[in-house]
Amino acid sequence: MTVLVMQADASFWDSLVFDGIDDIDVETVTAAFGTVDVVARGRAAGAACPDCGRFSGRVHDSYQRRLKDLPLGGQSIVIQLTVRRFICGAGNCPRRTFAEPFARLTTPYARFTTRLNHALERVGVALAGRAGARLAGQLGISAGRMTLLRRVMALPDPLFSTPRVLGVDDFAIRRGQTYSTVLTCGDTHRVVDVLPTRESGPLAAWLTTHPGVEIICRDRAGAYAEGARLGAPDALQVADRFHLWQGLGRAVEICVAAHRECLRAPAPLKTTSAGSPPDGSKPANREPVGRRAERKKAAHALVHELLAQGHSRRAIARHLGWGLNTVLRYARAAHWQDTLRENRPRPSRLDPYKPYLEERFAAGCSNVTLLHRELLAENAPVTYQMVRAYIATLRAAPPQAPPPPPTVRQVTGWLTRHPTALSEEDRAALKGVLARCPELDAAAGHVRDFGEMMAHRLGPTLPAWIDAVDGSQLPGLTNFALHLLRDLDAVTAGLTLHWSSGGTEGAVNRIKKIKRQLYGRAGFELLRKMILLQ
Repeated sequence: MTVLVMQADASFWDSLVFDGIDDIDVETVTAAFGTVDVVARGRAAGAACPDCGRFSGRVHDSYQRRLKDLPLGGQSIVIQLTVRRFICGAGNCPRRTFAEPFARLTTPYARFTTRLNHALERVGVALAGRAGARLAGQLGISAGRMTLLRRVMALPDPLFSTPRVLGVDDFAIRRGQTYSTVLTCGDTHRVVDVLPTRESGPLAAWLTTHPGVEIICRDRAGAYAEGARLGAPDALQVADRFHLWQGLGRAVEICVAAHRECLRAPAPLKTTSAGSPPDGSKPANREPVGRRAERKKAAHALVHELLAQGHSRRAIARHLGWGLNTVLRYARAAHWQDTLRENRPRPSRLDPYKPYLEERFAAGCSNVTLLHRELLAENAPVTYQMVRAYIATLRAAPPQAPPPPPTVRQVTGWLTRHPTALSEEDRAALKGVLARCPELDAAAGHVRDFGEMMAHRLGPTLPAWIDAVDGSQLPGLTNFALHLLRDLDAVTAGLTLHWSSGGTEGAVNRIKKIKRQLYGRAGFELLRKMILLQ
């Protein structure tokens, strides 16, 4: 065993370990097994009695306290502190003796120094129990997960002023079973309190004890509406636009599901037995495999990625060390298979007459001699072998299955997304569905009108929109519109004012992160404390 006793200049250790603490004298410092033991004692001549305030220098006895401190140079620091007990000389004081105070170093009965406690509090608030204990161990601080959680629970709740704009939303303690309510400030988006349930009573009580709330942003839950009305009857309630659009999406899905028969096209597109579309375009070849195909695929993807980043074709050729023609060939190919020689279309004298042959083949005529004679009658410069080879490809190709109809969820997404967010294929498919179903076409118009109200804050036009939807009698949408009448003032305010529950939704996302840190095992009080302190 190697023990190093360091009896260096006391002022050196005072400034190193007890920087800013004037009432401590260091006697000896011993280093062994990765731990530095600092023996220290108070330097004051006496202390004031905590009851009567009389100064006393008479020492009754002394005892030892063992305090853990912040690590130094990767080694743990333990302070062996000698504490004196003084005799109070006041005759009318009920206290006979009292311990020497070290207010700047630690607190009574504590085993950690005050600065180490502050460090553990910050670690506990940031990482909670298990993760915080692992980090503390890496920093050279021996602290268990429950030690960190006790430090967090001992912290006082942060002080806040009653917000003028209050956001109210629920979050799941245990999904589908237990829910709580989070309250946020609409201006700063900070959490001001967490309520144990999502019923109206706790919210009404909180609003009663915190007067001054003028605007309440909430979802359309009836309990929150009732709690806001009871606790703050003069406050303006604002329904959140996100929840309104979410409710509209569910109503649209019900409407689309009721007209799911319209989603299927009346007849599949006619194709030849070769799987070619009626316009005579060439069907896709079978997917090539092998190392050459993999190289072609990777090169095609690399060139198009660099093009998407804004590089010119010449710059790409210089960067990759390829020829310009090679880069141009990959850039012009829409699919990597088009770069293969066997996939490149070769011109043929039969190309102008292939649509005619496909049409005759689809009609049931597969006699090569007859088809060849018909083409010769049109002065076509084709041979019998050309016609026979193409008819053979038509006979060998399997029939192409018709594309499946869009699902209810797909059509709902097309109707509720902004038109500019749809691809060309989606817009074309939606146009076909609306052309086949007048009811869904009317529903699409109502969705667009509601989106205009949300985007341009046209809340006063809401009653007219409700009447229009009620007149169309569309499943799902009509019930949604009539249900808005029960909360008409809050919905109108939500579609008129700029206030929303966006900041509250962000707080709910942060709460989910805190719940995962606590592994879902924390009680409500610890979870509330962690939410308020972060």
